[in-house]
Amino acid sequence: MDPYTIFPDTGIHRGGAISDTFRFLGFYRFMEACRYVHELPYGYNSDRDDPMILFKERMGTCTTKHATIATLARELGLPTFKDVGIYAMTEAIVTGTGRITAEYALPYVPMIHCFLEFEGRRVDLTEGNRNGKNRPIGEFLFTQQVEPNISAKAEYLIYRNALKGLLQSREELRGIEIQRLLRAREEGLKILRANIGQT
Repeated sequence: MDPYTIFPDTGIHRGGAISDTFRFLGFYRFMEACRYVHELPYGYNSDRDDPMILFKERMGTCTTKHATIATLARELGLPTFKDVGIYAMTEAIVTGTGRITAEYALPYVPMIHCFLEFEGRRVDLTEGNRNGKNRPIGEFLFTQQVEPNISAKAEYLIYRNALKGLLQSREELRGIEIQRLLRAREEGLKILRANIGQT
């Protein structure tokens, strides 16, 4: 992943809900907004589908942090977009994953993560956030550009549909039923939540 300093440092003008909120908080440039969001603590929000939840709770996940900046970019006419991706979660990335892969007889747990895309480059505003991961995610099995504030339901449907494709295209996943992957995903989410603040 690249640092957010690759983004154009344009001014934040009035006119959009996110733009106006950043201006109210004293941030008048896109880079300042990115820095603010990056430095907010990592934490699960009470309502990830609320586009203002990051400001209300002053914390966020990859979902809400990138939704906020992608929405700001859209308001400013910047070519910065939100993508969702599926990565191969292993013990090396998230401590505790080894127990899940052993229990479900999987090579890894396919997990969803989102990031920002700008001119073919990727930026993760949760890197270095004590987000439950031991290291940044460098490779994805699947990626798709999405709306900044994609709903939890829509994101889950993308994940499920992508899993079906991965079960066909990835040799190491052939013969594994989708329900086993979905159960492993639920366990993976629990581990990620438990690990927040520990890495």
